Amino acid sequence: MFGKQHITLGEFIIANQDSFQYSSGELSRLLNGLRLAAKVVNHEVNKAGLVDILGEAGDTNIQGEDQQKLDVLANEKFIQTLKNREIVCGIASEEEDDFISINSLDDNHQNKYVVLIDPLDGSSNIDVNVSVGTIFSIYRRVTPVGAPVELKDFLQPGKNQIAAGYIIYGTSTMLVYTTGDGVNGFTLNPALGTFYLSHPNMQFPETGKIYSVNEGNYTHFPQGVKNYIKYCQQEEGDRPYTSRYIGSLVSDFHRNMIKGGIYMYPKSSMASNGKLRLLYECNPMAFLAEQANGKASDGYKRIMDIQPEELHERVPFFCGSKKMVEKAEEFMAQ
Repeated sequence: MFGKQHITLGEFIIANQDSFQYSSGELSRLLNGLRLAAKVVNHEVNKAGLVDILGEAGDTNIQGEDQQKLDVLANEKFIQTLKNREIVCGIASEEEDDFISINSLDDNHQNKYVVLIDPLDGSSNIDVNVSVGTIFSIYRRVTPVGAPVELKDFLQPGKNQIAAGYIIYGTSTMLVYTTGDGVNGFTLNPALGTFYLSHPNMQFPETGKIYSVNEGNYTHFPQGVKNYIKYCQQEEGDRPYTSRYIGSLVSDFHRNMIKGGIYMYPKSSMASNGKLRLLYECNPMAFLAEQANGKASDGYKRIMDIQPEELHERVPFFCGSKKMVEKAEEFMAQ
């Protein structure tokens, strides 16, 4: 219908509405709301070194992590944009203690979607100009329309997601998302303020030569993870693999999806359940991975089959090229 170099994100959403099982204008409006907030946050990220928005904000979030000023700003921008557009009935953010129930003035809880969001993933890297990102996940509510949202609307397994994606603020700004019909990437033209389709039908290679893990925690990892890392480092066949770890999940995932690789954040003796959040990070990335011919696991079972028990639940995370994740699972099973 359009040449890939000319089709905008808005045109793509409209052209592909029929492939979405809940075909309606609501999801389009929701994705457009996320697109608008992404452009605002991108503007702030790009001028971070010029104004007083670098460094710690002086508060900690629900996970006990020091909040960066840009964490707070990104959180406010995404929540405010989604509230103003009156397209969601609830929002849960990694930066908020509890979920936010939204009652629009004219429809009395008639909206059907909830959004879970990590407003600025990798924000501890912002001071040193390393790529950061936003991760989002969208579900249909399970409580009756017309009533306020409840915790169970957010505590759904990842397999119930109807859309998920991320925005990466790097050398170029990209929005990558899926509605369960493949993964497509859109690059922002900063001169026009428009996202254009640049990476249609993104796919993980079946295998790759990159492993991404914080090897500084090696001594604290389970034996299965240690054995897999040694396997990656051995000279045999197409190995040794290359170690590449940015420390920003969005950036590591994005590189591995394009080049082929595995990302690992296992549990350790310092973090018995791992560090990454199931709802804000692992589920949306797992949905994207599976839609892009990849795989996501906690080392033993599929991430998207896990039934969440709390908003800020943490899980171990192995994600990337299918054969590499399966090989890591073999070592974990041993």
